[in-house]
Amino acid sequence: MDAREALVALNMIEHVGPVRVRQLLEHFGEAPAILSASKQQLLRVRGIGPETAEAIANWEKTVDLGGELKRISDFGCHILIQTDADYPELLRQIYDPPVVLYVKGTLNDRDKNAVAMVGSRMTTHYGIESARKLSYQLAYVGVTVVSGGARGIDTAAHQGALSAGGRTVAVLGTGINLVFPPENAELFGRISSSGAVITQFPFNRAADKQSFPIRNRIVAGMSLGTVVVEANLTSGALITANMAVDYGRQVFAVPGRIDSPRSKGCHELIKKGAKLCEGAEDILGEFEYLFPASNRPPGPAETGVLPALSLSENEQKAYDCLGTEEMSTDDVIRKSGLPSSAVSVALLGLEMKRLVRQLPGKLFVRNT
Repeated sequence: MDAREALVALNMIEHVGPVRVRQLLEHFGEAPAILSASKQQLLRVRGIGPETAEAIANWEKTVDLGGELKRISDFGCHILIQTDADYPELLRQIYDPPVVLYVKGTLNDRDKNAVAMVGSRMTTHYGIESARKLSYQLAYVGVTVVSGGARGIDTAAHQGALSAGGRTVAVLGTGINLVFPPENAELFGRISSSGAVITQFPFNRAADKQSFPIRNRIVAGMSLGTVVVEANLTSGALITANMAVDYGRQVFAVPGRIDSPRSKGCHELIKKGAKLCEGAEDILGEFEYLFPASNRPPGPAETGVLPALSLSENEQKAYDCLGTEEMSTDDVIRKSGLPSSAVSVALLGLEMKRLVRQLPGKLFVRNT
Protein backbone atom coordinates (compact mmCIF):
# COMPACT_ATOMS: atom_id res chain seq x y z
CA MET A 1 0.00 0.00 0.00
CA ASP A 2 1.40 3.40 -0.97
CA ALA A 3 0.84 6.74 0.76
CA ARG A 4 -1.96 7.80 -1.60
CA GLU A 5 -3.97 4.63 -1.02
CA ALA A 6 -3.41 4.86 2.74
CA LEU A 7 -4.70 8.44 2.78
CA VAL A 8 -7.78 7.40 0.82
CA ALA A 9 -8.44 4.76 3.50
CA LEU A 10 -7.87 7.22 6.35
CA ASN A 11 -10.27 9.67 4.70
CA MET A 12 -12.97 6.96 4.80
CA ILE A 13 -12.65 6.18 8.52
CA GLU A 14 -15.23 7.69 10.89
CA HIS A 15 -13.85 10.05 13.56
CA VAL A 16 -10.71 10.78 11.53
CA GLY A 17 -10.45 14.22 9.94
CA PRO A 18 -7.68 16.38 8.47
CA VAL A 19 -6.39 17.67 11.80
CA ARG A 20 -6.12 14.20 13.32
CA VAL A 21 -4.44 12.85 10.20
CA ARG A 22 -1.84 15.63 10.48
CA GLN A 23 -1.19 14.70 14.12
CA LEU A 24 -0.87 11.03 13.17
CA LEU A 25 1.53 11.80 10.32
CA GLU A 26 3.69 13.90 12.64
CA HIS A 27 3.92 10.91 14.99
CA PHE A 28 4.25 7.97 12.55
CA GLY A 29 5.95 9.72 9.64
CA GLU A 30 3.95 8.12 6.82
CA ALA A 31 0.34 7.17 6.13
CA PRO A 32 0.77 3.37 5.71
CA ALA A 33 2.38 3.19 9.16
CA ILE A 34 -0.76 4.72 10.70
CA LEU A 35 -2.94 1.94 9.31
CA SER A 36 -0.61 -0.80 10.54
CA ALA A 37 -0.31 0.65 14.08
CA SER A 38 -1.91 -1.06 17.07
CA LYS A 39 -4.54 0.57 19.25
CA GLN A 40 -1.98 1.04 22.01
CA GLN A 41 0.43 2.78 19.63
CA LEU A 42 -2.32 5.03 18.34
CA LEU A 43 -3.35 6.07 21.84
CA ARG A 44 0.11 7.56 22.36
CA VAL A 45 -0.62 10.20 19.73
CA ARG A 46 -1.78 13.61 20.94
CA GLY A 47 -5.49 14.13 20.29
CA ILE A 48 -6.28 10.48 19.56
CA GLY A 49 -8.80 8.96 21.98
CA PRO A 50 -9.99 5.36 22.43
CA GLU A 51 -12.85 5.63 19.92
CA THR A 52 -10.62 7.00 17.15
CA ALA A 53 -7.80 4.56 17.94
CA GLU A 54 -10.27 1.67 17.77
CA ALA A 55 -11.63 2.85 14.42
CA ILE A 56 -8.15 3.12 12.88
CA ALA A 57 -6.80 -0.14 14.34
CA ASN A 58 -9.78 -2.04 12.88
CA TRP A 59 -10.14 -0.01 9.69
CA GLU A 60 -10.32 -3.04 7.40
CA LYS A 61 -13.62 -4.06 9.01
CA THR A 62 -15.35 -0.82 7.97
CA VAL A 63 -13.41 0.46 4.93
CA ASP A 64 -13.57 -1.20 1.52
CA LEU A 65 -10.35 0.29 0.15
CA GLY A 66 -10.13 -2.06 -2.83
CA GLY A 67 -13.69 -1.22 -3.83
CA GLU A 68 -13.05 2.52 -3.47
CA LEU A 69 -9.92 2.37 -5.63
CA LYS A 70 -11.89 0.49 -8.30
CA ARG A 71 -14.69 3.06 -8.15
CA ILE A 72 -12.14 5.85 -8.61
CA SER A 73 -10.69 4.11 -11.67
CA ASP A 74 -14.07 3.19 -13.20
CA PHE A 75 -15.49 6.70 -12.72
CA GLY A 76 -12.53 8.34 -14.44
CA CYS A 77 -11.55 10.62 -11.59
CA HIS A 78 -8.24 10.82 -9.74
CA ILE A 79 -6.96 11.55 -6.25
CA LEU A 80 -4.83 14.51 -5.19
CA ILE A 81 -2.96 14.57 -1.89
CA GLN A 82 -1.30 17.58 -0.30
CA THR A 83 2.17 16.77 -1.64
CA ASP A 84 0.95 16.80 -5.27
CA ALA A 85 1.89 19.83 -7.36
CA ASP A 86 -1.72 20.22 -8.57
CA TYR A 87 -3.17 20.33 -5.05
CA PRO A 88 -4.42 23.94 -4.67
CA GLU A 89 -1.69 25.95 -2.95
CA LEU A 90 -4.11 28.30 -1.16
CA LEU A 91 -6.08 25.33 0.16
CA ARG A 92 -2.90 23.75 1.48
CA GLN A 93 -2.40 26.84 3.65
CA ILE A 94 -5.59 26.57 5.72
CA TYR A 95 -5.76 24.98 9.18
CA ASP A 96 -7.54 21.79 8.05
CA PRO A 97 -6.90 21.14 4.33
CA PRO A 98 -8.58 17.98 2.98
CA VAL A 99 -6.56 14.79 3.33
CA VAL A 100 -7.48 13.86 -0.25
CA LEU A 101 -9.35 15.51 -3.09
CA TYR A 102 -11.36 13.48 -5.57
CA VAL A 103 -11.01 15.29 -8.91
CA LYS A 104 -13.05 14.82 -12.09
CA GLY A 105 -11.28 16.95 -14.70
CA THR A 106 -8.07 18.80 -13.92
CA LEU A 107 -6.74 21.38 -11.52
CA ASN A 108 -3.76 23.34 -12.81
CA ASP A 109 -1.46 26.26 -12.10
CA ARG A 110 -3.98 28.79 -13.44
CA ASP A 111 -6.31 27.94 -10.58
CA LYS A 112 -4.05 29.71 -8.10
CA ASN A 113 -5.87 32.83 -9.34
CA ALA A 114 -9.32 31.72 -8.20
CA VAL A 115 -12.25 33.69 -6.85
CA ALA A 116 -15.22 32.06 -5.12
CA MET A 117 -18.76 33.13 -5.96
CA VAL A 118 -21.56 32.03 -3.65
CA GLY A 119 -25.11 32.93 -2.72
CA SER A 120 -28.59 31.73 -2.03
CA ARG A 121 -30.26 28.70 -3.59
CA MET A 122 -33.58 30.56 -3.57
CA THR A 123 -32.70 33.63 -5.57
CA THR A 124 -34.12 36.39 -7.73
CA HIS A 125 -33.68 37.18 -11.38
CA TYR A 126 -31.41 40.06 -10.35
CA GLY A 127 -29.18 37.70 -8.37
CA ILE A 128 -28.92 35.15 -11.19
CA GLU A 129 -28.06 37.78 -13.81
CA SER A 130 -25.53 39.47 -11.50
CA ALA A 131 -23.76 36.17 -10.80
CA ARG A 132 -23.63 35.22 -14.48
CA LYS A 133 -22.32 38.61 -15.53
CA LEU A 134 -19.65 38.81 -12.82
CA SER A 135 -18.42 35.25 -13.37
CA TYR A 136 -18.34 35.81 -17.13
CA GLN A 137 -16.21 38.93 -16.70
CA LEU A 138 -13.84 37.20 -14.27
CA ALA A 139 -13.43 34.04 -16.35
CA TYR A 140 -12.90 36.09 -19.50
CA VAL A 141 -9.72 37.64 -18.07
CA GLY A 142 -8.39 34.32 -16.78
CA VAL A 143 -9.74 34.09 -13.24
CA THR A 144 -10.97 30.63 -12.19
CA VAL A 145 -14.47 30.85 -10.71
CA VAL A 146 -15.04 28.49 -7.76
CA SER A 147 -18.50 27.67 -6.43
CA GLY A 148 -20.48 24.86 -4.83
CA GLY A 149 -22.52 23.46 -7.71
CA ALA A 150 -25.82 24.13 -5.90
CA ARG A 151 -29.03 25.60 -7.29
CA GLY A 152 -29.31 29.36 -7.66
CA ILE A 153 -26.23 31.57 -7.48
CA ASP A 154 -23.73 28.68 -7.62
CA THR A 155 -25.21 27.35 -10.87
CA ALA A 156 -25.32 30.84 -12.40
CA ALA A 157 -21.66 31.41 -11.47
CA HIS A 158 -20.56 28.20 -13.19
CA GLN A 159 -22.68 28.97 -16.26
CA GLY A 160 -21.25 32.47 -16.62
CA ALA A 161 -17.65 31.22 -16.46
CA LEU A 162 -18.32 28.48 -19.01
CA SER A 163 -20.02 30.89 -21.42
CA ALA A 164 -16.85 33.01 -21.36
CA GLY A 165 -14.76 29.99 -22.31
CA GLY A 166 -13.03 30.18 -18.93
CA ARG A 167 -12.27 27.81 -16.08
CA THR A 168 -14.60 26.97 -13.23
CA VAL A 169 -14.37 24.52 -10.33
CA ALA A 170 -17.40 22.98 -8.61
CA VAL A 171 -16.82 21.82 -5.03
CA LEU A 172 -19.37 19.19 -4.02
CA GLY A 173 -20.88 18.43 -0.63
CA THR A 174 -21.37 14.79 -1.68
CA GLY A 175 -19.39 11.93 -3.14
CA ILE A 176 -18.16 12.77 -6.63
CA ASN A 177 -20.50 10.22 -8.23
CA LEU A 178 -23.64 11.84 -6.83
CA VAL A 179 -25.29 14.64 -8.79
CA PHE A 180 -26.93 17.11 -6.42
CA PRO A 181 -29.04 18.84 -7.52
CA PRO A 182 -29.94 16.23 -10.17
CA GLU A 183 -30.71 18.83 -12.84
CA ASN A 184 -27.03 19.86 -12.85
CA ALA A 185 -25.77 16.60 -14.36
CA GLU A 186 -25.09 18.19 -17.75
CA LEU A 187 -23.52 21.24 -16.10
CA PHE A 188 -21.12 19.10 -14.05
CA GLY A 189 -20.11 17.30 -17.23
CA ARG A 190 -19.25 20.59 -18.92
CA ILE A 191 -17.34 21.78 -15.86
CA SER A 192 -15.20 18.63 -15.69
CA SER A 193 -14.38 18.93 -19.40
CA SER A 194 -12.81 22.38 -19.08
CA GLY A 195 -12.16 22.70 -15.33
CA ALA A 196 -12.84 20.38 -12.43
CA VAL A 197 -15.50 18.92 -10.17
CA ILE A 198 -13.93 18.13 -6.78
CA THR A 199 -14.87 16.83 -3.34
CA GLN A 200 -13.20 15.47 -0.23
CA PHE A 201 -15.95 12.91 0.34
CA PRO A 202 -15.73 9.24 -0.65
CA PHE A 203 -18.03 7.69 -3.23
CA ASN A 204 -21.72 7.49 -2.39
CA ARG A 205 -21.49 9.97 0.51
CA ALA A 206 -24.88 11.69 0.53
CA ALA A 207 -25.36 15.36 1.38
CA ASP A 208 -26.36 16.36 4.90
CA LYS A 209 -26.19 19.38 7.22
CA GLN A 210 -22.55 18.64 8.09
CA SER A 211 -21.28 18.12 4.57
CA PHE A 212 -22.11 21.60 3.28
CA PRO A 213 -20.06 23.60 5.83
CA ILE A 214 -17.20 21.14 5.18
CA ARG A 215 -17.60 21.85 1.45
CA ASN A 216 -17.77 25.62 2.07
CA ARG A 217 -14.34 25.69 3.71
CA ILE A 218 -12.83 24.26 0.51
CA VAL A 219 -14.61 26.88 -1.61
CA ALA A 220 -13.24 29.69 0.57
CA GLY A 221 -9.89 28.03 1.20
CA MET A 222 -8.82 27.59 -2.43
CA SER A 223 -9.79 31.15 -3.43
CA LEU A 224 -8.10 34.54 -3.19
CA GLY A 225 -11.44 36.07 -2.24
CA THR A 226 -15.14 35.28 -1.94
CA VAL A 227 -17.95 37.17 -3.67
CA VAL A 228 -21.42 36.89 -2.11
CA VAL A 229 -24.00 37.80 -4.73
CA GLU A 230 -27.30 37.30 -2.96
CA ALA A 231 -28.01 35.89 0.49
CA ASN A 232 -30.42 36.24 3.36
CA LEU A 233 -29.21 36.48 6.96
CA THR A 234 -29.30 32.68 7.47
CA SER A 235 -27.72 31.69 4.16
CA GLY A 236 -24.85 29.22 4.07
CA ALA A 237 -23.07 31.72 1.83
CA LEU A 238 -22.37 33.79 4.94
CA ILE A 239 -20.61 30.77 6.46
CA THR A 240 -18.33 30.70 3.41
CA ALA A 241 -17.71 34.45 3.74
CA ASN A 242 -16.85 34.10 7.44
CA MET A 243 -14.44 31.27 6.63
CA ALA A 244 -12.78 33.49 4.01
CA VAL A 245 -12.28 36.15 6.70
CA ASP A 246 -10.77 33.54 9.02
CA TYR A 247 -8.32 32.57 6.28
CA GLY A 248 -7.32 36.21 5.76
CA ARG A 249 -8.98 36.40 2.33
CA GLN A 250 -10.94 39.32 0.87
CA VAL A 251 -14.75 39.26 0.95
CA PHE A 252 -16.92 41.10 -1.58
CA ALA A 253 -20.69 41.60 -1.49
CA VAL A 254 -23.07 42.63 -4.25
CA PRO A 255 -25.67 45.13 -3.02
CA GLY A 256 -29.35 44.58 -3.71
CA ARG A 257 -32.74 46.12 -3.03
CA ILE A 258 -33.10 47.49 0.48
CA ASP A 259 -36.56 45.87 0.81
CA SER A 260 -35.48 42.39 -0.33
CA PRO A 261 -34.75 39.71 2.32
CA ARG A 262 -32.36 38.15 -0.22
CA SER A 263 -30.13 41.22 0.06
CA LYS A 264 -29.94 41.40 3.84
CA GLY A 265 -26.93 39.11 4.13
CA CYS A 266 -24.91 41.05 1.56
CA HIS A 267 -25.77 44.38 3.17
CA GLU A 268 -24.76 43.01 6.57
CA LEU A 269 -21.39 41.94 5.13
CA ILE A 270 -20.86 45.42 3.66
CA LYS A 271 -21.63 47.00 7.03
CA LYS A 272 -18.99 44.74 8.58
CA GLY A 273 -16.31 45.74 6.07
CA ALA A 274 -16.79 43.59 2.98
CA LYS A 275 -15.95 45.41 -0.24
CA LEU A 276 -19.02 46.56 -2.15
CA CYS A 277 -18.97 44.90 -5.57
CA GLU A 278 -20.75 46.46 -8.54
CA GLY A 279 -18.65 44.84 -11.26
CA ALA A 280 -15.65 42.65 -11.94
CA GLU A 281 -13.35 45.68 -11.82
CA ASP A 282 -14.02 45.95 -8.06
CA ILE A 283 -12.64 42.42 -7.66
CA LEU A 284 -9.81 42.69 -10.17
CA GLY A 285 -8.67 45.93 -8.57
CA GLU A 286 -7.75 43.92 -5.46
CA PHE A 287 -5.92 41.12 -7.26
CA GLU A 288 -4.81 42.32 -10.70
CA TYR A 289 -1.14 42.38 -9.72
CA LEU A 290 -1.38 38.61 -9.14
CA PHE A 291 -2.58 37.81 -12.65
CA PRO A 292 0.30 37.38 -15.10
CA ALA A 293 -0.36 37.68 -18.81
CA SER A 294 0.26 33.93 -19.15
CA ASN A 295 -2.86 33.29 -17.09
CA ARG A 296 -5.13 35.14 -19.51
CA PRO A 297 -6.75 33.81 -22.66
CA PRO A 298 -4.75 34.30 -25.89
CA GLY A 299 -5.42 37.68 -27.46
CA PRO A 300 -6.37 38.44 -31.07
CA ALA A 301 -2.71 38.95 -32.01
CA GLU A 302 -2.00 35.33 -31.03
CA THR A 303 -5.16 33.67 -32.31
CA GLY A 304 -6.12 35.91 -35.20
CA VAL A 305 -9.70 35.85 -33.88
CA LEU A 306 -11.36 38.63 -31.93
CA PRO A 307 -12.94 37.16 -28.78
CA ALA A 308 -16.11 39.10 -29.49
CA LEU A 309 -16.46 37.25 -32.81
CA SER A 310 -15.93 33.77 -31.38
CA LEU A 311 -19.38 32.43 -30.47
CA SER A 312 -20.49 29.23 -28.80
CA GLU A 313 -23.10 27.12 -30.57
CA ASN A 314 -25.90 28.44 -28.33
CA GLU A 315 -24.73 32.05 -28.72
CA GLN A 316 -24.80 31.66 -32.50
CA LYS A 317 -28.34 30.24 -32.39
CA ALA A 318 -29.57 33.08 -30.19
CA TYR A 319 -27.78 35.69 -32.31
CA ASP A 320 -29.38 34.32 -35.49
CA CYS A 321 -32.82 34.85 -33.93
CA LEU A 322 -32.21 38.54 -33.26
CA GLY A 323 -32.40 41.47 -35.61
CA THR A 324 -33.00 45.20 -35.45
CA GLU A 325 -36.50 44.65 -34.08
CA GLU A 326 -36.87 44.29 -30.31
CA MET A 327 -37.29 40.67 -29.18
CA SER A 328 -38.11 39.27 -25.75
CA THR A 329 -36.28 36.39 -24.12
CA ASP A 330 -39.39 34.22 -24.54
CA ASP A 331 -39.38 34.94 -28.28
CA VAL A 332 -35.72 33.89 -28.52
CA ILE A 333 -36.51 30.68 -26.61
CA ARG A 334 -39.35 29.82 -29.00
CA LYS A 335 -37.43 30.73 -32.14
CA SER A 336 -34.15 29.04 -31.19
CA GLY A 337 -35.59 25.92 -29.61
CA LEU A 338 -33.08 26.23 -26.76
CA PRO A 339 -33.96 25.79 -23.07
CA SER A 340 -34.60 29.01 -21.16
CA SER A 341 -31.43 28.60 -19.07
CA ALA A 342 -29.30 28.20 -22.21
CA VAL A 343 -30.86 31.28 -23.81
CA SER A 344 -30.21 33.39 -20.71
CA VAL A 345 -26.53 32.40 -20.70
CA ALA A 346 -26.22 32.90 -24.46
CA LEU A 347 -27.79 36.37 -24.37
CA LEU A 348 -25.47 37.34 -21.52
CA GLY A 349 -22.48 36.23 -23.57
CA LEU A 350 -23.67 38.15 -26.62
CA GLU A 351 -24.25 41.23 -24.48
CA MET A 352 -20.75 40.99 -22.98
CA LYS A 353 -19.28 40.63 -26.47
CA ARG A 354 -21.09 43.81 -27.53
CA LEU A 355 -23.03 42.00 -30.27
CA VAL A 356 -26.46 42.65 -28.75
CA ARG A 357 -27.83 45.14 -26.29
CA GLN A 358 -30.55 44.81 -23.73
CA LEU A 359 -33.37 47.33 -23.68
CA PRO A 360 -35.81 48.05 -20.84
CA GLY A 361 -38.30 45.26 -20.30
CA LYS A 362 -35.77 42.48 -21.01
CA LEU A 363 -35.89 43.11 -24.76
CA PHE A 364 -32.89 42.44 -26.99
CA VAL A 365 -31.70 43.77 -30.35
CA ARG A 366 -28.53 43.38 -32.38
CA ASN A 367 -25.97 46.15 -32.12
CA THR A 368 -25.62 47.91 -35.43
